[in-house]
Amino acid sequence: MTTQEALKIYREKNEEMHALRHAMGVLHFDGDTAAPAESAEGRGKTLSYLSQCDYQIETGKELNEAVDHLKCHPEELSAQERREIEVFQRQKEFTASVPQDEFVAYVALLNKANAVWHKAKLDSDFAAFAPYIKDIFATNVRFAKYYRPDSAPYDTQLDRYERGLNMEKTDAFFNALKERIVPLLKKVMAKPQVDDSFIWGKRYPIEAQRQFSDYLMDVITINKRRCTIGETEHPFTTMFNKKDVRITTHYHEENPVYSMYSVIHEGGHALYELHSADALEGTILRGGVSMSMHESQSRFMENYVGRSREFISLIFPKMRELFPEQLKGVTAEQMYLAVNKAEPSLIRTEADELTYALHVLVRYEIEKGLFDGSIAVEDLPKIWNAKYKEYLGIDVPDDRRGVLQDSHWSNGNVGYFPSYALGSAYGAQMLAKMKQTVDVEGAIRSGDLSPITGWLEEHIWKHGAMYDPMELLERAVGEPFDPKYFTDYLEKKFTEIYGL
Repeated sequence: MTTQEALKIYREKNEEMHALRHAMGVLHFDGDTAAPAESAEGRGKTLSYLSQCDYQIETGKELNEAVDHLKCHPEELSAQERREIEVFQRQKEFTASVPQDEFVAYVALLNKANAVWHKAKLDSDFAAFAPYIKDIFATNVRFAKYYRPDSAPYDTQLDRYERGLNMEKTDAFFNALKERIVPLLKKVMAKPQVDDSFIWGKRYPIEAQRQFSDYLMDVITINKRRCTIGETEHPFTTMFNKKDVRITTHYHEENPVYSMYSVIHEGGHALYELHSADALEGTILRGGVSMSMHESQSRFMENYVGRSREFISLIFPKMRELFPEQLKGVTAEQMYLAVNKAEPSLIRTEADELTYALHVLVRYEIEKGLFDGSIAVEDLPKIWNAKYKEYLGIDVPDDRRGVLQDSHWSNGNVGYFPSYALGSAYGAQMLAKMKQTVDVEGAIRSGDLSPITGWLEEHIWKHGAMYDPMELLERAVGEPFDPKYFTDYLEKKFTEIYGL
């Protein structure tokens, strides 16, 4: 076999897998947005068949003989081709370590679990979902042991979401955050609270909120010919290719701010996917390199842009236009303070910047316990509620607003949660570097975000998965990751807002 023959086989098989995963992705998106509530069984059968086909191609003899040849002749490959083979080999090693029947059964389990979770959340019925949590975590522990039998299973899981991450590093990261966030939060809570009462007790028509979503997508420069918006219980983004990205939101009639920040957050994910280099399209390197890097982009747009005083001043006239009676007499400055109110709350996706990492910490500690066996699934609501009391000082009234609030476990996204806090910290370091050459506040104030998006495209988006996350970050900011940028940002911002 020549190198060109091996590359031809690799490309052909990659296209076959891409087609299968595209089809599975469409089915998952449909299941979360438009499909009837009782459609999971039929969808599960189709997903099982497609996942079996995908497994057989990825682990098949023909493809892997071609890949083995390419690994042995790196000098005949371009830098991109070498990276493709490296990333494929890494992913294939995990897939091949799992028996085919278990791999396919897990896909079917997740499809069913997601349908059960939707109903369980609406009914606040943890008992209905508990067996699926047990099966999902047990499966992930078993798969991790297949893949890396000598490693702690949760270390393996963290590494799969963020290359090089483990519990030791994650513990150190959260300890660094707690050291400064907890005292800062105590100072904030001792001050008179920001007034956001003018938002509540009113009806914000859903149709007007949909118009606002379309407007926000334009402001943050999303190409709506390549990205659409749907509605679901728990907002997410699905990326099929750089010309087909789907974001979702959830509208609350009593408050338009929830959906506003869902759209901006998911829009950050979309921008990352829409702007990967053309040369990477159709390859394993297309799109974001890791979930923490992805969350750095969504949290960047949501918080560093979307919660800035300049951004609120920019979009507030549109808010007043769409909700004239509801926001009568309200100023842009009042809205800026309201959307930056720091206060312990129940729902992670609605949390302020200061307390957000504590929500993530709760989930991280619970996942660790479920992996090492120190936490039993049956005890999850009690433990969840106790941790919210410990870290945030609040009582959880029901499981719908407690342990059932997130969709991640029902989708098998176990080990994902630390990505949100890490992503926020990555973004703060990017912001500090960006400000050395870009007038960030001026760009937002003008309504032309191209200097900001241009920097992100040049340093992050266009590279796709060409580099591992820590290498990509260091190339972008010129130094190793340092969470101090994030805690410094929080301290400066909330000191100004609360007059500390």
